[in-house]
Amino acid sequence: MVVEVIDSFPLAIEEIEFEQIPLSDGVLLSCRYWRPVDALNNPVPAILEYIPYCTRDGTAARDEAMHPYFAGHGYAAVRVDIRGSGESEGVLLDEYLKLEQEDALEVIHWISTQRWCNGDVGMMGKSWGGFNGLQVAALQPPALKCIVTVFSTDDRYADDVHYIGGCMTTQNPEWAFVMFPALARPPDPQLVGDKWNELWQERLTAIKPWIIPWVEHQRRDNYWKHGSVCEDFSLIKIPVYAIGGWADPYSNPIPRMLSGLTAPRKGLIGPWGHQYMHQAVPGPKMGFMDEALRWWDHWLKGEYTGIMEEPAYRVWVQESVQPSACHANRPGFWAAESEWPSPNVQELVLHLNNSGLAAAANPVDSVSVCSPQTTGMCTPFLGSNGYGGPEDPVDQRPDDAMSACFDGEVLEDSLTIIGAPRVNLDVAADQKQAFVCVRLNEVLASGESLQVTYGILNLTHRNGHESPEDLEPNKQYSVCIQLNDIAHTFAAGSQIRIAISTAFWPIVWPSPQSATVTIFYGTSTLSLPIRNKLPSDKQLLQLAPPRHAKPHPVSALVAAEPDRVRFETDRSSGIHSFIYQTDTGTNRYDRHGWTTSVKVDYRYNIHPDDPTSACVDLSTEEAYSREGELDARISAQQKMTSDETHFIIEARLQVKNGEDEVFARDWHSRIPRDGI
Repeated sequence: MVVEVIDSFPLAIEEIEFEQIPLSDGVLLSCRYWRPVDALNNPVPAILEYIPYCTRDGTAARDEAMHPYFAGHGYAAVRVDIRGSGESEGVLLDEYLKLEQEDALEVIHWISTQRWCNGDVGMMGKSWGGFNGLQVAALQPPALKCIVTVFSTDDRYADDVHYIGGCMTTQNPEWAFVMFPALARPPDPQLVGDKWNELWQERLTAIKPWIIPWVEHQRRDNYWKHGSVCEDFSLIKIPVYAIGGWADPYSNPIPRMLSGLTAPRKGLIGPWGHQYMHQAVPGPKMGFMDEALRWWDHWLKGEYTGIMEEPAYRVWVQESVQPSACHANRPGFWAAESEWPSPNVQELVLHLNNSGLAAAANPVDSVSVCSPQTTGMCTPFLGSNGYGGPEDPVDQRPDDAMSACFDGEVLEDSLTIIGAPRVNLDVAADQKQAFVCVRLNEVLASGESLQVTYGILNLTHRNGHESPEDLEPNKQYSVCIQLNDIAHTFAAGSQIRIAISTAFWPIVWPSPQSATVTIFYGTSTLSLPIRNKLPSDKQLLQLAPPRHAKPHPVSALVAAEPDRVRFETDRSSGIHSFIYQTDTGTNRYDRHGWTTSVKVDYRYNIHPDDPTSACVDLSTEEAYSREGELDARISAQQKMTSDETHFIIEARLQVKNGEDEVFARDWHSRIPRDGI
């Protein structure tokens, strides 16, 4: 679907490119905002986006595509870089800190008291901004009246990029590394003036690799409970609109928040990856700003938009397709529920038998599985970040061949599920530590295996994530694995498949030893959340088409290279590698001459027979410059490996201004494994 670019709005607007918000400790935060030209005489509600991604370059194009749109419809749209990022003063020491949230309270108060604001503030954001929108809402600042949270989570341990089912994800070191060089970025002298170098040196002195504390906290302790609003949903008393996508890791929190929150709430899940829905793939794309405006107009202006008369939960039910690494669009239809959990969803229980999936249990028997460590490479972990690259799961048959599979009968009619499938397993393992990955696949009539959803459980976390317990080898345990929420229609002529493996690379880190897990037939079950089409599904109001404001021009001084996502095998060593490389080229922001470039090389290596061969090896080269002022060059490397008892982290950061080295440091850390 073509995205419409809008260059005129109902109201004339003006941009304030740079203003500084004073905090009580003397730190100044960088602020860029748009407002109606008459807002000083006719104050308007404000919308805050509060993230660390640099208004000058990192999210400049996205900010310019969204915030003028809101301003042109009667809002002050305010984009603030959090402490220690962009042109904001101070240092940034970790994500979602208490200080970050306290700063947000001061920012909201400052906005609400400006002449151009009528005192009412909404908060929005994707990913980090979606997280802190929920976290700040739980602090109940008086001026904050509602939020829109996109691709976020209520649970920082169990449903973020760090840990899944008690297993450490490889996105844990990857996301930490994204922020590692970002913290070394210099502020723009054109905005902050002569003190730019002093601010830069303060940032460099404070830098540390975030992966170290993230690995030190392997349990669901207070470190992760902080900022996890699921700890007490009752603290959020303002309206929440939660938006996500099936091709993104953050879909589970939306139905969970619909169930747990008591304030007015709505949930929307499309087929999208990790971008706002007017930008994201897979499509169909939809109009984020128009949908958000209906929310803002209702809660910030008191205008009737009809949004609260519509069903509370709306999802895109994906239909059967051929597996592909790059889905431009996912066919399907919209379905909606007035409440969640829904009385329209019924449970279908199938037994895992030696003959496959069936309604009745066969006599108890067992099968054992010990998957090669390369099992999982049919599921590139990038999770369709929304850019249209080869990031979606491909044909699962290679991974299925390394798993214990249970197939149902050929479906005579289509079958739709909405919700979180569950698999109850009776299992035993021959090691003290092991995990199981359960994939729900659709085996097409043509033979391909399409991944529908999956779930993972570290068996040492079988009784919870706070106090892992080693397994007693060969002892039988009953465990429940909840798969990720999904809405999917299995086609007539297909088969439902459950595939169970003991490895899932490059999604999660391997167990210390290769484990053989025995699955007991007859007593293990699959529960599917069945939901038939309803007449009301066809009566849903269509979402607006995708459109956005026109960003300012950016000149490509050196052309970008196509992203490269591939698998390789070294025949001499037997090491299998998943490789992701990107090169943005060199780009100049024409309005002010700020120039940037980024090259990354990420490698995820493992030997199929050796879990201790796992290695995440990351490197990047970044540059930020303006002719005659500075030429910052940032080189960063981070490698994470493990043996049977420890995780080993090595990191290096070197920063230059032209040919002069201004900072260099190495880090080495050896952290004991704690049930992972």
